[in-house]
Amino acid sequence: MTTAFKDFLTKHNYSKFDIKAILFDMDGVLYDSMKWHSKSWKDTMDEFDIPSTAEEFYLYEGMIGKKTINHIIKREKGRDATDKEKEDIYRRKSELFTKYNDGSLIPYAYDFVKKVHDEGFTCVVVTGSGQPSLINKLEVNFPELFNKKMMVTAFDVKHGKPHPEPYLMGLKKAGNLNSNQAIVIENAPRGVEAAVAAGIFCIAVNTGPISDKVLIDAGANIVLPSMESLLNNWNEYYRIINGI
Repeated sequence: MTTAFKDFLTKHNYSKFDIKAILFDMDGVLYDSMKWHSKSWKDTMDEFDIPSTAEEFYLYEGMIGKKTINHIIKREKGRDATDKEKEDIYRRKSELFTKYNDGSLIPYAYDFVKKVHDEGFTCVVVTGSGQPSLINKLEVNFPELFNKKMMVTAFDVKHGKPHPEPYLMGLKKAGNLNSNQAIVIENAPRGVEAAVAAGIFCIAVNTGPISDKVLIDAGANIVLPSMESLLNNWNEYYRIINGI
């Protein structure tokens, strides 16, 4: 396990870590909401007679919604989506997500966020989501653990994941940090790619149906099966980081 951390430092020409912040993706890391995103995307595409699969939306997680729509329409119809198509499809997808979503948390997500917050780390949400129904629940489900002014959402960036902009903005909002001063917690390949592009150490928790290999191929430094596993391993990881 030490190798993953040492390899990161070598690759990025850092002598050590100086962790100040933990940057969290939201869907699939904090909330058990990806199944509802997937279902609402698939049902919406069916309504608009656009072929898709429920599984593929796990791969697009983190992308801005309108870019997901454009990607699928370009694939299926051989052209870019119109502005009206983007607006109509995303509006319907949002309606269905609000209807389906039960607001449940990923098991042990609260426990881990509370632990690192109480240890003095700044906790920042970096999400491609623009769903107010989830974003507004953060203070209810994670009271006083996240500062809303530090959040990065779909409304804050021009380029969604896998572009590095969301995580670079997360570093900035967390206190103008360098990339060796944060760790990203992700669950999706596009999010992992964004973290890697931003030069930040990334721990992927595989809470969905995709294979570990997809996350490894995306560049995750460590892949774990759950937030519970992350919670149980955190003390050892931090011991290694401080010992390097």
